[in-house]
Amino acid sequence: MLKKGLLSRLAAWEILQTVGRGAYSDIAIDHSFRKYSLSIADRALATELACGAIRQRLVLDCWIDCLAKVSAEKQPPLLRWLLHVGLYQIFYMDRIPVSAAVNTTVELAKKKNLKSLAPVVNAILREAIRARDLGKELPGLIEPQDRLSLKHSIPTWLAYELIEWKGEKGAEIIAKAFNQAPAIDLRVNSKRSSVKSLRQKFQDSGIESKLIETCPYGLTVTSGAGDLRQWPGYEQGEWSVQDRSAQWVVPLLEPRSGEVVLDACSAPGGKTTHLAELMNDIGEIWAVDRSPKRLQKVSLNAARLGHHCIKFLSADATNLIELKPSWKGYFNKILLDVPCSGLGTLARNPDARWRMSPSQIEGLIQLQFNLLEGILPLLKPGGRIVYSTCTIHPDENFRQIEKFVSMHQPLNLERQKQIWPGDAQGGDGFYAAIIDSG
Repeated sequence: MLKKGLLSRLAAWEILQTVGRGAYSDIAIDHSFRKYSLSIADRALATELACGAIRQRLVLDCWIDCLAKVSAEKQPPLLRWLLHVGLYQIFYMDRIPVSAAVNTTVELAKKKNLKSLAPVVNAILREAIRARDLGKELPGLIEPQDRLSLKHSIPTWLAYELIEWKGEKGAEIIAKAFNQAPAIDLRVNSKRSSVKSLRQKFQDSGIESKLIETCPYGLTVTSGAGDLRQWPGYEQGEWSVQDRSAQWVVPLLEPRSGEVVLDACSAPGGKTTHLAELMNDIGEIWAVDRSPKRLQKVSLNAARLGHHCIKFLSADATNLIELKPSWKGYFNKILLDVPCSGLGTLARNPDARWRMSPSQIEGLIQLQFNLLEGILPLLKPGGRIVYSTCTIHPDENFRQIEKFVSMHQPLNLERQKQIWPGDAQGGDGFYAAIIDSG
């Protein structure tokens, strides 16, 4: 039986191990919470510890390099991730006494296969406390991208790119936003509820929310705890979780009741169901995704929200015209929310910064272009395409679209916009382009 305070830290440690082996952080967190019976407070602490330590991996590794005899990369993974749990509490969580951070971390080492290394854990963490109390800093770096990388715990290649795109001042704002806890934004299902009604239900249950000025059906939760699926209105399909930047995309398509619309890369389905809501569930929406498993989740969510105009097809959108020749010139509107590097969502997906690389982005750019080419024959004359990503990389965004439009006359790039992390309106980094056919 673990002492009080240990279970949440054990869960965080196991999440770090799972992510370290290549799992996505959200999947690792879900698995851990199914494994352990955690209180609401313990879940919150485990999530904060795990996500925070994943975000600050580079900085925490540098502290290990400075304080230990063996570098972080050469540490046994079990020890490395356990040290991250302790170090994150010491350097980033003022509300936790340093004595509790040290004692719980050492106790976990003793109970979970690292008993012989418990004195090492104790020594490193106590050195960390001394370094913090003395105001000691990590070694200084000369190049701007190296300083930005270390200060905000992002890969050096990304720091270099941010400075190229936005200058040192702009890069600083974006990198800082990467490490902010994301807001919980909701989209009210206008078919089942209203913003006013849902806010009242939340308030009656002790959940505070406020309007999102840029989203007519958006609410952001300012205080609330527990499993979101237990909140009022979830089972009744009155709302979905969707970032405010993502809520901005679908209205650009101007979908209307009775139209035939394609969502060519549908999963996880937030934009598909948004389409149905804006169309009053009247018309024909085809949700296409190459993953049957992910498409099944879209179907389940659509059913929860009460949408009946959505049809589902598991297929690769790059060659839909071959699979469905009758779809040539069939769709009034097409939403193409392409697979991308996700660099706009690093606050929400803390492991993504360590998962992505420039070479992977090159592959995604080619896939995005192939998807654009693949869906174009499906559009009716006079129709509209909205291309969107949750990245901030210009090669995936405006450079991609300007190249595509220049190759296909009489397509018209009606407008495009990049939302950056740290912008005044808040939310994830997103890009969207409106392309109208002649």
